[in-house]
Amino acid sequence: MLIKRSGILFRRSRWAQALLVVGIWWACDVVVRLLGLPVPAGIVGLVLLLVALGSGKVPSTWFRRGASGLLDHMLLFFVPACMALLDHPELVGVTGLKLLAAIMVGTLLVMAGTALTVELCFRWIGRNVR
Repeated sequence: MLIKRSGILFRRSRWAQALLVVGIWWACDVVVRLLGLPVPAGIVGLVLLLVALGSGKVPSTWFRRGASGLLDHMLLFFVPACMALLDHPELVGVTGLKLLAAIMVGTLLVMAGTALTVELCFRWIGRNVR
């Protein structure tokens, strides 16, 4: 009966869903600290959540509205990064353009490397299947 009621609560309430996501992160943070894992709690929580959703044990409707609400307010999570620009105005000038170019080139190289690796793996799998 408790599981049925919690299922109804998590399907209907955006706040309950967002609190569930935060609760999963918090629990994973406790586990990471206790075990001394060199992995951020958010990554552990993401893997745990993906496994739970992928196995079908937890329906995606328990997270859909809460995750959407968190994404709608994502700019609030980046306010500290925006405030750093006020403390370091040189990032808006030439130094900032150099950093932006390095980030863009690095991102493109990672994306190209990933695409190439995936393509090569698909070709290798295709050769070995036949």
